[in-house]
Amino acid sequence: MSENRGVVYIEQGRVEVQSIPFPKLVNPQGKRIGHGVILKVVTTNICGSDQHMVRGRTTASAGLVLGHEITGEVIEIGSDVETLKKGDLVSVPFNVACGRCRTCKEQHTGVCLSVNPARAGGAYGYVDMGGWIGGQAEYVMVPYADFNLLRFPDKEQAMAKIRDLTCLSDILPTGFHGAITAGVGPGTTVYIAGAGPVGLAAAASARLLGAAVVIVGDVNKVRLEHARKVGFETVDLSADASLGEQIARILGEPEVDCAVDCVGFEARGHGHDGSRVEAPATVLNSLMEVTRAAGRIGVPGLYVTEDPGAVDAAAKHGSLSIRLGLGWAKSHSFFTGQTPVMKYNRQLMQAVLWDRINIADIVGVQVITLDQAPGGYQQFDAGAPKKFVIDPHNLLKHGA
Repeated sequence: MSENRGVVYIEQGRVEVQSIPFPKLVNPQGKRIGHGVILKVVTTNICGSDQHMVRGRTTASAGLVLGHEITGEVIEIGSDVETLKKGDLVSVPFNVACGRCRTCKEQHTGVCLSVNPARAGGAYGYVDMGGWIGGQAEYVMVPYADFNLLRFPDKEQAMAKIRDLTCLSDILPTGFHGAITAGVGPGTTVYIAGAGPVGLAAAASARLLGAAVVIVGDVNKVRLEHARKVGFETVDLSADASLGEQIARILGEPEVDCAVDCVGFEARGHGHDGSRVEAPATVLNSLMEVTRAAGRIGVPGLYVTEDPGAVDAAAKHGSLSIRLGLGWAKSHSFFTGQTPVMKYNRQLMQAVLWDRINIADIVGVQVITLDQAPGGYQQFDAGAPKKFVIDPHNLLKHGA
């Protein structure tokens, strides 16, 4: 077996499906490893984080094979792998983690100290994240497999729910992490910034955690309509009324207990005209305004250290005009960083298998072929209320 194809970043605004090397049990430095496995990719998703690269908003180089949301079948096993066998169906956390360093042992797998020579934290198919080859492909290699991979207990049952289970690699744990770190619990009122897939996953997670009211805000009217259809309150940030005023119309007061930023650094300003203007600090500042004193704010939305397309010189290096004084005065707690997927994915798998959360319907999963991936990127970038899931081997019903 020697053929493989994957989605490759070509230049700003352009990806292509190309022939790429079949994966080998070697790390990005070329050293042979025994702790990895090779997967036949069953599903692999397009993520908003991928879009940041494709829009030219990172330092990603041409030729990068994209994709960090992977579910697959084990077809080859390294000599040191002990708990997996060929044929196992597994979910791959987007974090590449060794399981051996201090942060991994503390469950902070998003900032593993061993898998990236440049900084803490590794990921598949992502700029500055260690050089691990992405999984928007037919086949992919996963290192430290015994530690990283979540095996589904019943393969047939898992395939029947694959549209939901594909979300375990990133989007559902990321939304859940945002809700958990924001302090969402029974009876809380919650504001979610962003009605994209991560925002909807955070809203669904807040509902799973027992929130009394979940409000989702965005400037995209189509996405807001979808959010309402799946049961959430919404606010339109392109309207003239302020965020606080719109929240007050729902709750009777202009504040919430908890807030989650699911937008990140490419945020747009509020208001009819401001919604068209990029304002990278606008979400964080607005969340401080509407979160009650001593409240918590979860920040799973992506912020980068280098942004070539930023609106000002400071933002090009990740420096934003955040009203930290307001957050300090209100005694807010902020929680940022990559989601440690392994902290949550097993419990969330059970929630999916036992019908406690219908995440595929909530985030609008649409299955496409590998060759349709460039079109999926274009539709997602245009604001379609969809989570595009690539089926490289045509194992699922497309368009479902």
